Amino acid sequence: MIDPKKEIRKGRGAQTHKANRFEALRQEPLEEFLEYSRLYGEAEKIRTTYLKVHPKTIVNKVTSPDVSMPYSMNPYQGCEHGCVYCYARNSHEFWGYGPGLDFESKILVKESAPALLEAHIRKASWKAAPIVLSGNTDCYQPAERRFGITRRCLEVFLRYRHPVGIITKNALVLRDLDLLCDLNGHGLVGVNVSVTSLEESTRRLLEPRTASIPKRLETIRELAEAGIPVNAMLAPIIPGINSHEIMELAKAVADAGARSFGFTVVRLNGALADLFGDWLQRALPDRAEKVLSQIRACHGGSLNDSRFGIRNKGEGAIATQIHQMAAVARKKYFSDRIFPDLNCDLHAPFKDGQLRLF
Repeated sequence: MIDPKKEIRKGRGAQTHKANRFEALRQEPLEEFLEYSRLYGEAEKIRTTYLKVHPKTIVNKVTSPDVSMPYSMNPYQGCEHGCVYCYARNSHEFWGYGPGLDFESKILVKESAPALLEAHIRKASWKAAPIVLSGNTDCYQPAERRFGITRRCLEVFLRYRHPVGIITKNALVLRDLDLLCDLNGHGLVGVNVSVTSLEESTRRLLEPRTASIPKRLETIRELAEAGIPVNAMLAPIIPGINSHEIMELAKAVADAGARSFGFTVVRLNGALADLFGDWLQRALPDRAEKVLSQIRACHGGSLNDSRFGIRNKGEGAIATQIHQMAAVARKKYFSDRIFPDLNCDLHAPFKDGQLRLF
């Protein structure tokens, strides 16, 4: 019988309750429970819970030179999609939870996000700049179907003619096609759709609760046919897992109507090194060491590189090859395409509660 410590937990990215490094108390499963699981094949059932939080602000200034967005906002913290490589896992620790199964099963819900957004962009001092939904966790994760916070935020952006970007890997974005079309009529919206692999078997392991690959390509197609500019995020590129797909991925998203694509080379910062390593040993044990070795080769012998300007690009022979393939793909499939800048000229600032029309 498979050791429960090595058996893949289906439907989840993280395989363990990784302890929060900032907490003094830690929870560990009893040996009796592990033995019971081994004997009777019963695994711990993890149910998603939604926890309402009450932040004072919602718009975050992005200071990293590696990220092109000037501002971001996140209606949800934690993400049920369960992508095992997600850098946002580390941020869950700052809320008092673990970056492993907690991150994808304890979802913090910010129902006041639309009101906070409206208050922010009504400030007399605010100068319009693109605000991206979301810079950390997916604004169209399953919780959005229940709470509808992202849609209400889009209504605020439209009401005030304010530019907004969207990053998602969920086809639920098509629910809001009416608002997206209205926003796009003023040049106020761009959508980034993440497509990490064309192989469903890989997608199910890496991103267990996300939309299927055909569904994501269809999402790009429907958005593009509606005239909405789409950028495909082929990220992260993981050597030994999806790095061989760069050309095919670029062609697929181009055929679907994407106007551009971006990518990053995976890095395993913070708790990700242990979480990803554990997942590899369970999901892809035959190539686990090879994958980790190639990731290290992209980051100077480490699984992580925190240097601005290099950390998301990688360096060395493998990273260079990835960048060369991406350059060829851009030249072959995107040479005549442009992803437009968003319109920042329509949002008039407020003064004393009155919209300045002239």
